[in-house]
Amino acid sequence: MLQSFTVVGTQVFILFILIGIGFLGARKGIIQKEGVSTITEIMLYIVTPCVIIHAFQRDFEPSLLKGFLISFMAAVLSHVLCIFMGKLFIHNSDDDKNRLFRFGVIFSNCGFMSLPLLDALLGSEGVFYGASYVAVFNLFLWSYGLVIMDRTGGGLSLKKIVLNPGVIPVVIGLLFFFTSFKLPGLIAVPVEYLAALNTPVPMLVIGYNVSKIDFKKAMRDKDEYIMMLLRLLVCPALILTILYLVGIRGVLLIACAVSSSAPVAASSTMFTIKFGGNSELSSETVAVSTLLSIITMTLIVGIAFAIA
Repeated sequence: MLQSFTVVGTQVFILFILIGIGFLGARKGIIQKEGVSTITEIMLYIVTPCVIIHAFQRDFEPSLLKGFLISFMAAVLSHVLCIFMGKLFIHNSDDDKNRLFRFGVIFSNCGFMSLPLLDALLGSEGVFYGASYVAVFNLFLWSYGLVIMDRTGGGLSLKKIVLNPGVIPVVIGLLFFFTSFKLPGLIAVPVEYLAALNTPVPMLVIGYNVSKIDFKKAMRDKDEYIMMLLRLLVCPALILTILYLVGIRGVLLIACAVSSSAPVAASSTMFTIKFGGNSELSSETVAVSTLLSIITMTLIVGIAFAIA
């Protein structure tokens, strides 16, 4: 078991080093707010789709399809469980905080944080299963996430639920997978190069966000502590236990553990800015949960490795 924690801890620490570089770059003024905004758009609309499509460049295998469907259902279970836990335990008198903390319980940084770790720990098969979690995440984000964060109720639409950068590449990738279609080299190589950016670049962005934390003011609300506990430990541990009890093992179990144990989604800040919420508090929850996840992800994923 100790070896499992060592393997996971080493990979998480490597990501932490990249976060540290982003932190120093922000402190020195090399990485600035405008640049981070642009980089985030590039990651969301170019790099992450390339990561997902690249992971689906493999011959069709019934066992992989079965694993993908199980991962998809596990992701649905994870989000439904987190919705229930958020409603059960988060009851803040401040409506803005109540919305934000419940959002933080439900939505993990399964794209920016989990996919790089899945690639490092499990390779393309791990990313293949992680892609299904990203798809479910986006389906919930652009439906239930809008319900939570948009007070006007005008943001929800079928178009946003289906046509978003987390679902479209999965659909394209699945078509390639079912037909065993391989991209021609002239296209496949650029896609692979862009996919390779998915590990270092998001970590630099996270490092920038961490640099903006005012630690003297951080974590002063009881519900924020509850939200962190649910997002980082309680919900991932429950999901891991359920999957283990129903017989899920191997790469699939580890992939689900990585995706479900990621810190608060960066989308939290995007949504609070878009709908006039507390963007400073949102950035704080994303950054603090990311720092804490260095310990909690090592624990949850290390256990998954040991029992898989």
